[in-house]
Amino acid sequence: MAHERLYLYPVWIRLWHLINALLCLTLIITGISMQFATPAVGLVGFSSTVTIHNIAGIILTINYFLFFIGNLVTFNGKYYQLEFKGMIKRLFSQINYYTFGIFQGKNPPFPITRENKFNPLQGFTYVAVMYLFVPIVFISGWGLLYPQTVPTTLIGLNGFHLTDLLHIIAGYIISIFMLIHIYFCTIGKTPLSNFKSMIDGYHEPH
Repeated sequence: MAHERLYLYPVWIRLWHLINALLCLTLIITGISMQFATPAVGLVGFSSTVTIHNIAGIILTINYFLFFIGNLVTFNGKYYQLEFKGMIKRLFSQINYYTFGIFQGKNPPFPITRENKFNPLQGFTYVAVMYLFVPIVFISGWGLLYPQTVPTTLIGLNGFHLTDLLHIIAGYIISIFMLIHIYFCTIGKTPLSNFKSMIDGYHEPH
């Protein structure tokens, strides 16, 4: 049973994941273009970049709420419930595996099961990204889209500038997460098996 293929990714998760990935890539590319461009120079025309970025952000907001509701009404939400007791020890155990154990051919300390789709480090990271940084991105994004809704001052600072800063910081954190996420997706039974899981829904154990 330890080597049984596990159906962990239902159709709605796979569709959400695909849409989310495409939207995040679009937002990252257009966001970088706007950040380092002038109105005359950019990866894409500046006005077109702003329009694409805004549309992708609006769709991302809708997609996020579908994810949030899906986690409320399906078993998938259980994977995002953190167990705080002993968390530090579990996190260090998983970090030690990624740092040393995996290169020594050791078995993962927290094998994937139907009840635990994420190892402790994945669970902690995914909760932080999906329930903290993604909401910061789209809430601050809506604030930038409709600046009249942003308070003039927040904690003694210019409200619009602070909103912009939060949007940029959260965007960079999500960008770094995506790069690390893609790398760790290659750590499976084969370098492509985890990517295949997002096509057929099955996790292939080591």
